[in-house]
Amino acid sequence: MAENKQDIENVENTENEEIRSNFIYKIIEKDLEEGVYDRVHTRFPPEPNGYLHIGSAYAINISYSAAQKYGGLFNLRLDDTNPAKEDHEYVQSIIEDMKWMGFDFEDRLFYGSDYFEDIYNHAVNLIKKGLAYVDDLSPEEIREYRGTLTEPGKESPYRSRSVEENLDLFERMRKGEFPAGSKVLRAKIDMASPNMNMRDPVIYRIQYTKHYKTGDKWCIYPMYDFAHPLQDAKEGITHSLCSAEFIDHRPLYEWVLNACEIPNPPKQREFGRMNLTGVVMSKRYLRDLVLNGYVDGWDDPRLPTLRALRRRGYTPEAIKHFLGEIGISRNESTVDVAMLEHSIREDLKAKVPCIMGVLRPLKVVITNYPEGQVEWFDAPNNPENPELGSRKVPFSREIYIEQDDYMENPPKGYFRLFPGNEVRLRNAYFVRCQEAIKDENGNIVELHCTYDPESRGGNSPDGRKVKGTIHWVSIEHAIKAEVRLYDRLMLPEEEQNPNAEDWKENLNPNSIEILENCYIEPFIEGAKPEDKFQFIRNGYFTVDNKYTTKDKLVINRIVAMKDTWKKKNK
Repeated sequence: MAENKQDIENVENTENEEIRSNFIYKIIEKDLEEGVYDRVHTRFPPEPNGYLHIGSAYAINISYSAAQKYGGLFNLRLDDTNPAKEDHEYVQSIIEDMKWMGFDFEDRLFYGSDYFEDIYNHAVNLIKKGLAYVDDLSPEEIREYRGTLTEPGKESPYRSRSVEENLDLFERMRKGEFPAGSKVLRAKIDMASPNMNMRDPVIYRIQYTKHYKTGDKWCIYPMYDFAHPLQDAKEGITHSLCSAEFIDHRPLYEWVLNACEIPNPPKQREFGRMNLTGVVMSKRYLRDLVLNGYVDGWDDPRLPTLRALRRRGYTPEAIKHFLGEIGISRNESTVDVAMLEHSIREDLKAKVPCIMGVLRPLKVVITNYPEGQVEWFDAPNNPENPELGSRKVPFSREIYIEQDDYMENPPKGYFRLFPGNEVRLRNAYFVRCQEAIKDENGNIVELHCTYDPESRGGNSPDGRKVKGTIHWVSIEHAIKAEVRLYDRLMLPEEEQNPNAEDWKENLNPNSIEILENCYIEPFIEGAKPEDKFQFIRNGYFTVDNKYTTKDKLVINRIVAMKDTWKKKNK
């Protein structure tokens, strides 16, 4: 603990902001300069009990970037020491998401379960050295004997068992002679330690659960705090970087390595966890949402899992840019989710085609346009990137526009269509609204407009000014799509009920809106899952990789055009 405080004080005393934001690098550089290590080797050790999320990517990026910066190595290790919660599905998802993000672990994929025999032998050696014992106390009694933050714990009556008895009992535990929960193996450290983690922690427990990888070979499993430092040592890790919640576990990490006489032991160092405003980051809460059907699986685009972000349309480049922008914090921090949204806008704005898509269609008939005539207008695929080329956009007598691009009684400053007003159809013609056709209930079903043939390409033939420009699609040529508009999964903080009995009561009931009758210009025909586009004025969108079929096009909105984070920064 003292050493960790010194590390933090060294960082706090520096005046260089760049160094302060990379305090992990300062620790590594100090170790290299002093010859503690002559190399850098980091790892990411997720438990395969769920899918990786943006917080996981934050942690991975810290370890991965450190290895890259110093020409070192990076491992992926599946911490599969608790078979009750783990599944091969999660293993595969972690591996796939890591590769998608570009966190290249090369051939260094390991499993904690690969080391079970080695970890068991270390436990036996601790018993032989008088540093571990088999305890018969129940879990409730162990908690009671542990003491409190202000009162020391008391020793178990089984703490004084002989080495021979402990070796016999531990071997019989392995053979499956005792019921689950009836015995545990504990490290013999100090029941009066001010650090609760050092009060004879449990390092092995009996668990009769089939392991997805080792099957029924084992019925005793090591605890994370015992297995983790030994796994790090086995793989030659130099810097075991983890979140600050493990800072009080560091003395135990170091005790295990010392007691097991590990040469050139790795160092555990901590950084603050990253949270996003209005985003559920707890793996336990995410599991609750998924398993109880509140969302559409681990890849639901409203979730912060990497699989969900991918389906939503986020790119690895945007996520990494976001992670680079927020830096490394020593304490837990909360980042505005608008900053993540800003990153995806910045990444896509010059990458993807800008096309026209009408989400809430209103039919427009251009009464003086020849029936059956079709014109094709040239349009740049992306005005910010000429290398993306251009496309042909069809125009005909009947088109769709957005419903909110027409108002019968508009307020001052409204420059789109209203009776008698003229607007520019993007890349096409000027049109003037003549009449709104209504049904028997008074609902507008279509507009009748006229066009100016001299305004082809959206150019003013006589210098007259038209303030409004709207997008549109030709009805005859448009591709129908289902578009899903996603909002924040949680209600804004000011709308949440602080006295809710269940946190899920504060879920946003309008977190998804499904629009079934949207129309996109024909450029999108043949688009593949995960293809991305900017729909002019509507935002950035991607072809859904889960529900799109050859007969149905499903599109997810990645993010709206408005960038509130950029505005805040200005």
